[in-house]
Amino acid sequence: MEKQAMILVYLETADGQILKVSLEALNAAKKLAVQTGKGVAAVLIGDASAAASAGVYGADEVLTAAADGYQAETYTAILTELFARYETPCLLLGSSRDGKELAARVSARAGVGCVTDAMDLTAEGGWVRSVYGGSLQETVSIEGRGVVTVRSGTFGKPEETAGRTVPVTAADVETGALRAVIKEAVKELAESVNLEDAEVIVAGGRGMGSAENFKLVHELAELLGGVVGASRPAIEDGWIPRNHQVGQSGKIVAPKLYIACGISGAMQHVSGMTGSGYIVAINKDEDAPIFEVADVGIVGNVNDILPLMIDEIKARKA
Repeated sequence: MEKQAMILVYLETADGQILKVSLEALNAAKKLAVQTGKGVAAVLIGDASAAASAGVYGADEVLTAAADGYQAETYTAILTELFARYETPCLLLGSSRDGKELAARVSARAGVGCVTDAMDLTAEGGWVRSVYGGSLQETVSIEGRGVVTVRSGTFGKPEETAGRTVPVTAADVETGALRAVIKEAVKELAESVNLEDAEVIVAGGRGMGSAENFKLVHELAELLGGVVGASRPAIEDGWIPRNHQVGQSGKIVAPKLYIACGISGAMQHVSGMTGSGYIVAINKDEDAPIFEVADVGIVGNVNDILPLMIDEIKARKA
């Protein structure tokens, strides 16, 4: 394919599957493409097994680059080079941990603007994002070229076109010598949690009262085929590892169902889960802020209510 100005989308993968937030970034790129008349090129680094899926979801071309595991310097060099090579008006990434790191690095190295946690695209090409913990929204426009990260649960997953195929090009990029080398990676079992792609999340807060009571959150999540989340106080009290944290300083999630157990609803937490499809909140304080965003609110002691919910689900499954 002749080199031309293309909108680039970095697609992050896990076990050969494109992450949900990256598919949302692809959808945002397709909307931008309609406005600008540019094509959309998906970038896969390292594992290229999802190249066919990128075409099915609407990319016009797929660029692959070799890399041995995630290394920020290598990925930054590859994306920066492709950003220049394809005269890219915009590079989009999902607002995952790695996506945010790469966006900052590429924008700094390329000397262009960066917008984080974009939630929408205006007809004039401005990016809408939330500020002050989600209490306000602002529209940001980038002068010239730029880098944008897309917030989970905002742009939606693009439609699939079964059987659609697109050109796949192996990009030869010189990454240079690394200044930092990973000698060993130690992975805890808890690190395998994938809150961003979960369809059901059961999250516990300080209202659970103790680590022993927090086991009810795990049990309900397991029954529903979901993932366990937590507010910051529950993590600070040592009831669950930090990678389960939902919120401004944790992970931004958008499941189909979010059950908040003993979570008061501080702005920092709510800003990370308001994109959920259906929110159920359980709290003994009827004035708790969490009820303002909940579709269903249950006022009562969470440690009395959760066993009833668990028993009812078990009975229905039986």
